[in-house]
Amino acid sequence: MPQKKLYAGVKLNEIRTKLGLTQKVFAAKLGVSLPYLNQMENNHRPISTTVVLALAQEFGQDVTELSSGDTERLVTDMREALADPVFSDTPPLADLRLAASNAPALTRAFLELHSAYRRTQERLVTLDAALGERSDDVAASPWDEVRDFFHYIDNYIDPVDRAAEFFAGDDPMAAARQALEGRDISTFIAEESDLRTYDPERRELTLSAQASRATRNFQTLHQVALLTQNDLLEATLDLARFQSAEARAIAKIGLANYFAGAALLPYGRFRTAAQDTRHDIERLAHRFNASFEQVMHRLSTMQRMGAKGVPFLFVRVDQAGTITKRHSATRLQFARFGGACPLWNVHRAFETPAQFLRQLAETPDGERYLLLARDVSKPGGAWGTPYRRHAIALGCEVSHASQLVYADGLDTGNPAAYEPIGTSCRICERRDCHQRSVPPLERKLKFAPNQRRVLPYEIGK
Repeated sequence: MPQKKLYAGVKLNEIRTKLGLTQKVFAAKLGVSLPYLNQMENNHRPISTTVVLALAQEFGQDVTELSSGDTERLVTDMREALADPVFSDTPPLADLRLAASNAPALTRAFLELHSAYRRTQERLVTLDAALGERSDDVAASPWDEVRDFFHYIDNYIDPVDRAAEFFAGDDPMAAARQALEGRDISTFIAEESDLRTYDPERRELTLSAQASRATRNFQTLHQVALLTQNDLLEATLDLARFQSAEARAIAKIGLANYFAGAALLPYGRFRTAAQDTRHDIERLAHRFNASFEQVMHRLSTMQRMGAKGVPFLFVRVDQAGTITKRHSATRLQFARFGGACPLWNVHRAFETPAQFLRQLAETPDGERYLLLARDVSKPGGAWGTPYRRHAIALGCEVSHASQLVYADGLDTGNPAAYEPIGTSCRICERRDCHQRSVPPLERKLKFAPNQRRVLPYEIGK
């Protein structure tokens, strides 16, 4: 498969600006001419191998930052937005990549505008909108705003991650007990209790006896984050500049969850263990007293500068196929609206509880992936209580598959071993998918009344 050209002019310009160098000096240090540097910074030319090596050797830059998934995320989101029937035509993919690379802020503003339009249309359709409704009601929902915040920072927050690692030391739960005892807080485990309840007046933390040990540990560390790391969490929220108090409150919960996960699975030790076990999720869960979901989610956050792990995608879906958690450090990005591709093995995980499913998959752009899926449904802990059903998936580009124990025995070199998958039917380019639910909005359809194939229409080019 031919190597894709790397256009990263914005990031190259950011590196030069941070170093405080003129284009002339920067070009000389990179060993290229001034006009060539100017063309690269304006995305008129791809970043050459010589420049990539010079950035690493001369400036110690983590060159993987040049090919971060931010551009691909924006391109995927734009393609989905532009597939809306309100647009009469869809710009070429090359134009979308150019916009995402050269004007990411403008691209995000366009996506926010389209999201506001879509929400307004949904209100009208469902009759939720009323005359005289305030104009600020079309702002992004707090939940979506927070989801996008984590999505566009690669689900990695360096100050919080490092603070959690420092706090955890060699034993995160011992550190948590010490932090609580130092504040005269007592911890109880009760049968009739929510997952976590903290009473600040009585200085009591109560955890549910129905929850697993991993869940109780996580909830303990979440409360510790709120008690010991409040200044750090608030400073991070200030930098995020959320549009509403509701979004800020949701994000604070997310940051406390992030701290809990990073303390339970400290970056350095967890990264080493993941490499040593070849990312064996069951062994990692046992070693760190964590759940499968905690381990798989943590693997998708290993994006520390200079010490990155395998770039993973992570997704959680319910039985209806709705995505409830999503993140991707790979080229494969998730749809902002609707569910995941029905051909992903994550949907089959509900049929095979307590088992890991493996899948070799190929997306329409020709990229190939190794995908893992597992059912993580949880009983309520008592008769008559709701049974929460979810499935999770973890995946990486097949070029990293050798670092995963799950690739053993798979014929990764055989093109026929890969199942065709997509992102979302409405933007998927596949013309012959037997599981397609709706036609792609950016393609014209042809109809043959006297002929019926798998689909009742033919998708034009």
